[in-house]
Amino acid sequence: MRAEPIFIPLDEGAAYLLDRLHAAGHGAYAVGGCVRDSLLGLVPHDWDLCTSATPAEVLALFGEEHCIPTGLQHGTVTIKSHGNLYETTTFRTEGAYSDGRHPDAVHFVPDVKEDLARRDFTINAMAYSAEEGLIDPFGGRADLAAGIVRAVGEPERRFEEDALRILRLYRFAARFGFALDPATGEAAKALSRHLDCVSAERIAEELSRLLAVPKPGTYLEPAVLAVLFPELNLEMLPEICRIIDALTPGMEHFPVRLAALLCPLGEAGARAALKRLKVSNALAENVTVLVRECPKLLPQTRIGPFHCPPYCLRQQGPTHRTVFGKTSDTPAEESVQIQTKRILGRYDLHTVEQMDALCGAICPEKAADFAAQAALARKLEAESVCCRVNQLAVNGRDLMAVGVAPGPGLRRVLEGLLEQVITGRLPNEKAALLAAAAQFSAS
Repeated sequence: MRAEPIFIPLDEGAAYLLDRLHAAGHGAYAVGGCVRDSLLGLVPHDWDLCTSATPAEVLALFGEEHCIPTGLQHGTVTIKSHGNLYETTTFRTEGAYSDGRHPDAVHFVPDVKEDLARRDFTINAMAYSAEEGLIDPFGGRADLAAGIVRAVGEPERRFEEDALRILRLYRFAARFGFALDPATGEAAKALSRHLDCVSAERIAEELSRLLAVPKPGTYLEPAVLAVLFPELNLEMLPEICRIIDALTPGMEHFPVRLAALLCPLGEAGARAALKRLKVSNALAENVTVLVRECPKLLPQTRIGPFHCPPYCLRQQGPTHRTVFGKTSDTPAEESVQIQTKRILGRYDLHTVEQMDALCGAICPEKAADFAAQAALARKLEAESVCCRVNQLAVNGRDLMAVGVAPGPGLRRVLEGLLEQVITGRLPNEKAALLAAAAQFSAS
């Protein structure tokens, strides 16, 4: 089926590989996302190819030194060309996905249209070659023009083959700001329970991509979230979506958006949800810290699911008790600086910036204050202002030399000295710190 003539500029490596495959008598096309993005005027990040050549024929044509056998049983060989990698797959049909990840069986076929029929959505079921132009048997180009994400063929069958396609549906729609084909959307909601059969790792990866797009809030489907996070109160979803959409997009900001989604669960609930998703320990810790600490930073006037007693942005600073006694309340401006130092003493600058970003999204009326606090944290960090025990002008050996006994008490004295420095009651100078420590030890 030949579509109307259309030109897609292929990258150098893809053009070379397609030419080689055609010259050897094989059908070969760029396929999927690279075709879709090219038609949208976007620069593809990856070029995937499909061909009538079997994996053995691909290996023989390009040589094993230029090929990576990434999935021979599924017809996939990755070819190295012009400094890039090109995933090249033999035309195929697929069986069921019993493990929720891979098809139970694949069958190589001679026709690209049969291969396109196994794909998830019409906008991803297009192929292109310079010789034949655009191959579009399911109306993907028309759906791109109309701004619609539609399943190929029967949506129920597509989602039953691989339930992860349900999350992919919302991710593609959110990425491009497209609407859902009604039948596809209804099938996704009706079959969302099947996400239980998908591996946690695949769900976490797809969820991260969804939350990374500019405005994912509209596309966070309650039926899907009820499966992924059954403990989440969906009555909070409109507010959660508002907060997520207010946060900076991008994969690097995914932890903050995930924290916004899980914040209403509290620390224990968020930790359990993250464990269920099998995310990395680093990501789990990052998100848990945000869920635990951000509510403490919110103004006392904040109401709703994210309300918590104030911690930082307040008119009077909190009272802290140390081995040197209580530190009394301080004026507001000084308190913000002190509190920022205390937070920097516990967390790295990046985490502090994440906290302020999330708090500003939760409480937009205080967004400017949180942005100022983040700027202050960056200034303190750049100036190497003493915020941590290891930045004190003394260490444990110095304190033991003036009579402070080793053990847990030594750490408490160091922390007490740090609090005195943070609040400005002592300069970060060795002589002054040792004198204070010696006086405490003598008492």
